[in-house]
Amino acid sequence: MSTRFLTPIATGLLLAAASAQAAWYEVTGTSTVLTNSGQARERALEDAVYQALKYSGADIAGLANIRPYFKESRSDYQFSGNEIRHIQVIDTKERGGVIKLTARIDIYPSANACHKNQYKKGLLMSRFDIVSPQHAALGGIFQFGDDFTVLLQRQFETQAQSFVAQGITPHHVSPSSPEVASMIAEDTGSQFILVGSITDMSATIDQKRFRNDETNRQLALSIDVIDGKSGEVIYQNNYRDIAAWPFERHSQVDTKTARFWTSPYGEMAQRVSRNILLDLESNLSCRATTPEIVAINDQKGQINAGRIHGVKYGDELSLWHNASFTDQFGVQRTQLKKSEMILTVSRVYEKSAEFTVAPVELSSSIQIGDLTTKGTQ
Repeated sequence: MSTRFLTPIATGLLLAAASAQAAWYEVTGTSTVLTNSGQARERALEDAVYQALKYSGADIAGLANIRPYFKESRSDYQFSGNEIRHIQVIDTKERGGVIKLTARIDIYPSANACHKNQYKKGLLMSRFDIVSPQHAALGGIFQFGDDFTVLLQRQFETQAQSFVAQGITPHHVSPSSPEVASMIAEDTGSQFILVGSITDMSATIDQKRFRNDETNRQLALSIDVIDGKSGEVIYQNNYRDIAAWPFERHSQVDTKTARFWTSPYGEMAQRVSRNILLDLESNLSCRATTPEIVAINDQKGQINAGRIHGVKYGDELSLWHNASFTDQFGVQRTQLKKSEMILTVSRVYEKSAEFTVAPVELSSSIQIGDLTTKGTQ
């Protein structure tokens, strides 16, 4: 498989003229002209800003807040209350159906961003089902749901700041079965499960009198993010886009090939996957990461978070005792009570870490399943 299957839609060159804190970045973003040049310009600018944020280490979630302003075709954008302070569009070129936009972007990374002050959260994915399989008949892309799930997983593996991709579960996960979702999350050590459905892949033909007809195809999908502890849905969103379908009407298209993912429809699907990443970063990055106690022995124990989650030697953790009770309506509730103990990370592994307890006389009260949070505030 071509590596372009995994790369962002557009690429650019980043040049930083830096100070110790703030910096200007000169970036070139590109986008294929799908519907019109104005829309392509907007997406090329979005891509340029995304690259600058990633390169600078700033919070990529900030892009979601300013993205609506890119619909205005301006040469200068200024923002307040965001790590992106100033954008200057210095050059725009269109050639061969592709727009290249070069911008200078002033970024002031914040030390208080949630992804810098918390451990990464384990995110498990469920396979995207095609709700109406007949929509996939054009091109015979019945495996598109599986391949889009793989694309999204690798997007999180390579680009996410607040999440660790925990793989793709082979089991069916549904928001209507919270007990099953919680069980699967516990087995995989995942804090969240992302469940998605592809709801529309229908095509329309734009008939031309003096040239070949054009086929445009929809991509609409919905996502639910389920909390691994409670089984409750904590985030929902819907996505819809359209792009040209450039393949012959009766051809069979392999959605694992570069030919598909570099087509206008494949590029659009990649853009949708990146928008899912940005929305989860924007809406869930500040939720507390809660590693569990998975082992305890005298004054030492172990949590189910490690190097890939950002755990480091010497980190101090707060301990929360996990208890449950039944309310007056017969519903079981979870209750967390903060302990006075401080846990200090003494050894770090890939996906787990050991800790010591202070004061040691309180260590006997620690139970398997108790939760921890980074820091002692």
